[in-house]
Amino acid sequence: MNKVLLAVATGLIGAAVLHIIIILSVPHFTGRDAYTRVQAEGEANDFHPLSADIDEAGLSNMDPFLRTAVCHFDTTSAPVRLLAQNGRTFWSVAIFDADANEVFSMNDRTSVDGVLDVLIASPQQVARIRRAPPDVLSQSIIVEMPARNGYAVLRIMVPQPSFEEGAKAFLSEAACAQFAGL
Repeated sequence: MNKVLLAVATGLIGAAVLHIIIILSVPHFTGRDAYTRVQAEGEANDFHPLSADIDEAGLSNMDPFLRTAVCHFDTTSAPVRLLAQNGRTFWSVAIFDADANEVFSMNDRTSVDGVLDVLIASPQQVARIRRAPPDVLSQSIIVEMPARNGYAVLRIMVPQPSFEEGAKAFLSEAACAQFAGL
């Protein structure tokens, strides 16, 4: 009797674990994961603003007090540099690998003078930069990212309608480009 109960309990636990694994892996196999959706927004190395309506990729800016832009990148041939001038209000950036694991995040309060200046590089590229750092990267935050593909999400707060134009300008002027200075 005890062996039967043990076998049934083991089977139920195994089935539960298997179902959890299948449910969590479905987005990866269906192409509806976050990285694939960000890629569908447009060309690499360019911030793409999101609207309040769900677009064809399935992304939207649902928070009425934030404006959001996304950029996907590949660091295989060169590091990627994210740049944006000081916004009038709170802003934040989060960097994810292609599996949606957060690699780095910061906001205007943790940046140098409220300016976004982040270089995303592979471990080999970071080693080259540290051996001979270019002067243009003296104020940059260098983020080592082992994965070659990823995406960045840039958000800025719009607490009142009068901040809308400034937020749009901040996002449209933000850069997500390969850094050729190595």
